Amino acid sequence: MRTENLILENLIFDSNYASTIGTFLKEEYFKDHAEKIVFSEIQKHITEYNKPPTTSALSVKLSNRDDLNETAFKNCLNLLKEFKSKSEDPEWLVYETEKWAKDQAVYNGIVQSISILEGKDKKMSKDAIPDILTEALAVSLDKRVGHDYIDNADDRWDFYTKKESKYSFGSLSMLDLITNGGISPKTLTVLLGGTGVGKTLVKTHLACEYILQGHNVLYITMEMAEERIGERIDANLMNRNVDEISQDRFLFQSKIEKFKKQELGTLKIREFPTASAHVGHFRALLRELKIKHDFIPNIIFIDYLNICASSRMKWSANMNTYIFVKSIAEEIRGLAVEENVPIITSSQLNREGFQSSDPSLANTSESFGLPATADLMLAITTKQDKDDLIQFKQLKNRYSDITRNTKFVVNVLRSKMKLIDIPKGQQPKLADDGTNKYYTKPAEADTKANPYVFTTKPRFRKNKTEDYDDKVKDFSY
Repeated sequence: MRTENLILENLIFDSNYASTIGTFLKEEYFKDHAEKIVFSEIQKHITEYNKPPTTSALSVKLSNRDDLNETAFKNCLNLLKEFKSKSEDPEWLVYETEKWAKDQAVYNGIVQSISILEGKDKKMSKDAIPDILTEALAVSLDKRVGHDYIDNADDRWDFYTKKESKYSFGSLSMLDLITNGGISPKTLTVLLGGTGVGKTLVKTHLACEYILQGHNVLYITMEMAEERIGERIDANLMNRNVDEISQDRFLFQSKIEKFKKQELGTLKIREFPTASAHVGHFRALLRELKIKHDFIPNIIFIDYLNICASSRMKWSANMNTYIFVKSIAEEIRGLAVEENVPIITSSQLNREGFQSSDPSLANTSESFGLPATADLMLAITTKQDKDDLIQFKQLKNRYSDITRNTKFVVNVLRSKMKLIDIPKGQQPKLADDGTNKYYTKPAEADTKANPYVFTTKPRFRKNKTEDYDDKVKDFSY
């Protein structure tokens, strides 16, 4: 008996097999026309009644169809007459069924790919071939039925005590503090800020931190040219002003040669046209990098979320921005789960949030669906009189309690595209306005590890002298 006949027979006579396999198989796996028809009727019955049909019920269903000619109807009835009883080895049958389904899926994928290459399939382009083959190769019967609270208690304990894989923020201790050691794979981190605040500066600095730790980084940009992102990375790693990098070719090349000798991670920068690329393009890029360069990223940066396209929805004049941007965020987070990597991106504040020194989730531009999808969301702000500081505010945090260390600041050297850490013990009590401490920049600050120092001298405001206690240690907001 052919495998197809054995599968159809057991779908009718073995209720356990039918409940396990019935919804897993697809009609296109069957080659014979009569087998396709009989399987489709069996699957419809299982879906509707949650149990396999009898041969009598199938005969009635077939006779009620008006799309079968006499020959096709007779072939289906003859097929039903061959079915007698269920298999005596159900475990073997499940294994053989899964193996057969995989083979049929790959065969169909190859046939469809050839059809696309030969131009017979007008609906799909050649770019769809990798996705078709990937989906075919991924066909698998998931035998998991969930987590049993009592029987799987040991597995649950192992999960509790297992050290989670983390990607540290490197020198930025406050970011590590609020995430309990860094961000995790399969997560989406969003930096929320106004225009010109420094979202790209923060992302390029973090990219440098991960490179220095030996991680492979993929930086996808749709806002700036690849070379401009590379220029910011150069300024940070080479510790030079951006406008000085192009002045000395020998020094530039010597720095690059030095980096080659160090155990740095690999950075790939890829530019896409604004609003034209979606996760489908990103998946294709990841496959291409793996095949051509043997490059698999540990962390992915996307600059930035709102100017991505959606793979599920096409933008139109009457499209709701809430749904559209939420769709993009869900797709990007889905990519993080698929590739088992953290993804860091950014988004814009709305007009009200841009003018505020204390933005909230309500100030997210275009779609409030974005905060619902993100795992970590940080607002970054600055002040005109303190352009050498960037304030971070936690808006959403699935790693720890958002009410602790809600706000904190870091020093910024914009000329070198660098962020410089301010440890928790030196954070001002109110980082948003600096009422308890303030910063002065000493001479030759660029050559020091921390170019900003704190002072507790009296500060004069509106002819009133205010004293500040240097021993204040309350850093929660």
